[in-house]
Amino acid sequence: MRYVIPLGVFIVLVILLAIGLRLDPRYVPSPLIDKPMPPFELPDLANEAAVLTNSDISGKPHLLNVWASWCAACRTEHPLLMRLAQSGETSILGLNYKDTRDDALAWLGRHGDPYTQTVFDHAGKLGLDLGVYGVPETFLIDSEGVIRYKQIGPITPDILESVIKPMLEILGRKN
Repeated sequence: MRYVIPLGVFIVLVILLAIGLRLDPRYVPSPLIDKPMPPFELPDLANEAAVLTNSDISGKPHLLNVWASWCAACRTEHPLLMRLAQSGETSILGLNYKDTRDDALAWLGRHGDPYTQTVFDHAGKLGLDLGVYGVPETFLIDSEGVIRYKQIGPITPDILESVIKPMLEILGRKN
């Protein structure tokens, strides 16, 4: 009888551990899903005199890609973003995060610019409001400015084809 309680506790711990091992550690749910994009007013990367706000990016579904010149994983997903931009399937807004303007512009000059516009978030305020853990991260935003999906880490061909493109197609039909 004295072994029943410790055995019961052990079994419960084993069950909890087994459940935990089946979870995807890369999946971090965003509290912003199905909520409006946080308000922002930030300069354009290429033209610091131009200020971009939420109203500049509404009206149609698009991707918001958070990137930086110092981000190695951003370089991995960049060719995929270039192909997506060239296909014309969606517009991609860039959010240059905690970077310098010169480094970011030089990086885009070397690797190409898939973005219809790029917001310069040197201090990381919009990134903080979006709950950015690191770069790259990508958000799918509908035509009303509501966040519908968050991708943590680089977009892969599989994620693009199985998740992002189908969601863009559904959101495009709602317009």
